[in-house]
Amino acid sequence: MSKQKIFAVALNLHDHNTYDGVWHNQRERYTRFKHNLPYHAEAYAHQSDILNPADYRLNDEFVKEYFKKKDGVLAFTYTYGGIRMCKDLLPQDVFNYEPKKLWDHYYKDGIYFIDHHQSHATYALLNSGLSQSDILAIDGIGSKYRCVFFDKDENLIDLSDKLPIGWLWNHMSNLTGFGTLGASKLMGKVGYGQYSQYYYDVFETILDGPITEKKQKRFEHIRLDNIEDLAFTLQKFTIDKIKEFVYPLKSCDNLCIAGGVAYNGYMNEEFTKHYKNVHVPPAVGDEGQAIGVYQHANLILNDNIHRAETFAGKEYKYEGKEKVNYQEVAQAIADGKIVGWFQGKSESGNRALGNRSILADPRNPDIKDIINQTIKMREDFRPFAPAVLEGHYTKYFDTNSPSPYMSRICKVKTTKVPGITHVDDTARIQTVNKEFNEKFYNIINEFFMITGIPMLLNTSFNCQEPIVETPEQAIRTFNRTDLDLLIINDWIIRK
Repeated sequence: MSKQKIFAVALNLHDHNTYDGVWHNQRERYTRFKHNLPYHAEAYAHQSDILNPADYRLNDEFVKEYFKKKDGVLAFTYTYGGIRMCKDLLPQDVFNYEPKKLWDHYYKDGIYFIDHHQSHATYALLNSGLSQSDILAIDGIGSKYRCVFFDKDENLIDLSDKLPIGWLWNHMSNLTGFGTLGASKLMGKVGYGQYSQYYYDVFETILDGPITEKKQKRFEHIRLDNIEDLAFTLQKFTIDKIKEFVYPLKSCDNLCIAGGVAYNGYMNEEFTKHYKNVHVPPAVGDEGQAIGVYQHANLILNDNIHRAETFAGKEYKYEGKEKVNYQEVAQAIADGKIVGWFQGKSESGNRALGNRSILADPRNPDIKDIINQTIKMREDFRPFAPAVLEGHYTKYFDTNSPSPYMSRICKVKTTKVPGITHVDDTARIQTVNKEFNEKFYNIINEFFMITGIPMLLNTSFNCQEPIVETPEQAIRTFNRTDLDLLIINDWIIRK
């Protein structure tokens, strides 16, 4: 039997990642619009499949065109918002589909459909390298489910009414002025707050049956006099309910987490206390949807496990005037310089993992304020992450396993790196080994040789804009900010 051609699409409401088989990263990096496109599709197609890598414009017309094609399998999932644009093109049977197990699917006349949260689960599991795992897929919207748990036997357990944590974070983020997609900003306030019984009691009301319009109106009258306490209490509430409803479902020692709530680093770290292995993939939110759709269809239709690359962006050629000396760059960072770091292919997902990064000295207690005020131009409470050599992280951080995708927040065990230490003595760590990212490893190691500190401050390369994608964008951001040096592949640019 010949291999089925698959064109995978996720129809969604807001902006996120795209994959065309040659590169994969934030669609917003290409459009240069941040969180403000109304409707679009994210798509994923392997090089041998339907989508021509040259065809990138994934607008409504493009998607509709491919819905009508019959030269391969159209695999898709949707959110309730995203489905509006192509609803008339979909088989009505899809809307009656009720998944029971992880690999359940709808397939008819070249149309392949899996549930929104199944695509989350598939992406998390098939990129983990684990043969067996519990899976938690949790976010704010999507299908009729908001939170599902798959046990090791792949049975689906609906926790949507018991654990609508994603909806709660989204709603609170919107009410506190950070916007529906600003939950990460609200989470930045967690370290500044204290426990509030008032907020905890308000959050408890959400667990009394389904989310109703009446419940939502009650939240609209919530006191917002202390956003820090609200954030702290919401984080505690999140972990308490995870312990109450998810921990009893444990069926093995492995856990994969996916969905937008999986960006909650405090929650992910908590899971490491209960599971031996916890995997959170890099494109863990809706940006990984189409990858999961493709993987699911490819597994069922072609009996093939496809794993997505961490660095899967486009390769850019660039030739400057001066070759870089990486020891010199490390010394410059040690001397207080802030460096724009552009290497190879861009990252899959929302995190800068060492290819589109801003690097600085984590020993500098003032570096957070300097970068936030003069480069990132963002709120002063926003923290930065440490990228630490994998062989050294236990000396500096209270955690028990590597975190290559910057997915966990843990306690900092030393006062030597105040630049990456949040106000509550925590940090969202990234562990780096040579196999994961050789150039990034090498620059951290050079800094280690000079200073004795095996880490660098790492934040995304941008300034009130999507993360830079091209050398031209990197140069433009470099010129309009207080960055001191710019490294593009093997070339250095100075002001």
